[in-house]
Amino acid sequence: MTDTTQKLIETRDWVRAELDTCVDFWLKNGMDRENGGVYTCLDRTGKIYSTDKSVWMQGRCGWTFSYLCHLYGARPEWLEAAKSCIDFLEDHCINHEQGNRLYFTVTAEGKPLRQRRYSFSEGFYCIANAEYYGVTGDEEHLRRARWAYQTIYGLITGAVEDPTGLGPKTIAETRQTRGLGEPMIFLNIIGIMRRVDPANAAEYDAHSREMVDAIVNLHYHPELGCTLESVAPDGTPELHYTAGRVVNPGHDIECSWFMMDEANYRGDEELHATARDIFRLAIEAGWDKEYGGLLYFIDAQGLPPEAYEHDMKLWWPHNEIMIAASKAYRDTRDEYFLNWLLETVEYCKGHFADPEYGEWYGYLRRDGLPTMPSTKGSTFKGPFHVPRALAMTERILTEIIGD
Repeated sequence: MTDTTQKLIETRDWVRAELDTCVDFWLKNGMDRENGGVYTCLDRTGKIYSTDKSVWMQGRCGWTFSYLCHLYGARPEWLEAAKSCIDFLEDHCINHEQGNRLYFTVTAEGKPLRQRRYSFSEGFYCIANAEYYGVTGDEEHLRRARWAYQTIYGLITGAVEDPTGLGPKTIAETRQTRGLGEPMIFLNIIGIMRRVDPANAAEYDAHSREMVDAIVNLHYHPELGCTLESVAPDGTPELHYTAGRVVNPGHDIECSWFMMDEANYRGDEELHATARDIFRLAIEAGWDKEYGGLLYFIDAQGLPPEAYEHDMKLWWPHNEIMIAASKAYRDTRDEYFLNWLLETVEYCKGHFADPEYGEWYGYLRRDGLPTMPSTKGSTFKGPFHVPRALAMTERILTEIIGD
């Protein structure tokens, strides 16, 4: 057995154990047996500290437990958790008075609290129903997923007017911009939809080309050494103000593995190489040379970032490194990517993982200490990024190891 194989086996074994404890943490502590759905504001031990529910997390949790069934076989407790979240979404999280857009947060019982302009609630509703359909074959869930898919596409392309009337974040007459988040997330949605609904592959293929073109031709700027979060509608960098210079290395790395998946689907080596270049630029610019870990935001020109949290280390970018690096290593056998995978896993072991109670801390200071050492979940952190990364990395490493 080579040293590399031994490292891969050791990493895979740790990832497997973490996945088990992470899944158990949410099943034991997060599921709302009374109202349905999942609570995600949990402290270190799993105690609920806020009963308000994130709509994003209902969809993400519904997807996660359905996806685990897809990877490892359907288990009753996973299907039950997925269905609980999907049913809660359907029964409580849709704003029927404003074009059936989904809310952002609701109460424990499902009363609406907040609506946001972004289509991410619809996106997570879409993938939850799609993945559940892929496992169960229940056509109603495919119908819901298709409705959400087409709604999102209309919103992000401007083909339909947002029925909530919230409008863009900035005054359009003064400044119009486009963000990386929408084509990036929609590219991932497309990949899931195409896998479970191959009958509509032609539609998904056409839309995926639009999203990839937007990422590569508008947001990716190798001449600047980065992928920009926000650009002018034609892709022109706007570097004279702080928002125009924002780079989110974790987003870029997440984007890179979405693009690798698309490249593998197409058999497009040039696109795969571009995805790997996006990974390289992001991780080399964003990795903290002093303390380790990936910085949350950086400025494209090295100027002061505006976000207070710019030098924090959040859990999910490190999850994205695990997925992207393992996929890139699997596809190329380039040890550059293996080294990043191993270094990131070591950082996560030492800073995010909690062997005593399971699951991961979400928010670290730059020096790696938790900013909220008593917290495991929040409105934005639930059973999604960590189990997704662990499950995907475990499957990829098993594929590479060959057993």
